[in-house]
Amino acid sequence: MTPAAPRAVIFGCAGTRLDAQEQRFLAQAQPWGAILFARNIETPAQLAALTAQWRDVVGRDIPILIDQEGGRVQRMRAPHWREWMPALEQSMHSTDPVRAMYLRGRLIAAELHAVGIGVNCAPLADIACAQTHAILRNRCYGQDVHIVVACARAMADGLLAGGVLPVLKHIPGHGRADMDSHLALPVVDTPLQELMRTDFAAFQALADLPMGMSAHLVFSDIDPDFPATTSRRMIDLIRGEIGFSGLLMSDDISMQALHGPVAARAQAALHAGCDIVLHCNGNLDEMRALADACPPLTMAARSRADHALSLRSAPDGASLAAAQAEYETLARAV
Repeated sequence: MTPAAPRAVIFGCAGTRLDAQEQRFLAQAQPWGAILFARNIETPAQLAALTAQWRDVVGRDIPILIDQEGGRVQRMRAPHWREWMPALEQSMHSTDPVRAMYLRGRLIAAELHAVGIGVNCAPLADIACAQTHAILRNRCYGQDVHIVVACARAMADGLLAGGVLPVLKHIPGHGRADMDSHLALPVVDTPLQELMRTDFAAFQALADLPMGMSAHLVFSDIDPDFPATTSRRMIDLIRGEIGFSGLLMSDDISMQALHGPVAARAQAALHAGCDIVLHCNGNLDEMRALADACPPLTMAARSRADHALSLRSAPDGASLAAAQAEYETLARAV
């Protein structure tokens, strides 16, 4: 018998292990993937046990995601894992920013793979500019489309070489947002022609990456009424003009840039054309509502998901000690 398609949702969890309620719920809900945060992480042994528990409870090799960009956004931290400088600082000070970003991706992948995490929510192709909000600015890879594309490609390649799948974010570009979308809905008034030449061009150059994450912001020249995550016009542009053909997940559906009950937000994102909804806070009541609202993946979404997962491979045989030594030299890391 062919197994049922997994549900079009990625869930978090509350703590460092799945409790009995979560186990019963997740076994029934069958989310496509899981995402982990700092609240879920204590030690390498505990984290490896948690990722194994997720797979055991759901009953398949569920994709497990994390935001391990390095710098301010990294869920696995010292003393057990490396602390990374902000990406923008690394890019600006490195003697070879593209090679340094590849090595960063390869070394991060080694840490993730060792604890059973197979998907990293990176690279970013957002372009830093004068108005970029501080929540994002030093996470960007540069202020120029060409260096951003080159560094983002290098990060993706480094992750893949280490057996970890990349997630391109935040499609179609968050760099012009002057507000924190965790707390409010940013609006970008830049004309479409200018966006296609700059912000959108970065994502167009990376459109072949297997997975991507949508941005919670309004582009008023394209759709003044809805943020990209819930805008059919914007998702059509992402698929059409930008040419992204991979699995498209929403950014966290519980962020305050979106309005209304969480189930309604999820339905709006899926209706607009997102393949999967991402829900991060581990609130079980919200997760139950989302399980009711999110159907199994469509045939098209499952095809994109299966293609992405088919790119998983064992890490290459690179010397991690040599990679770290080279990274330290190129990035002038401390």
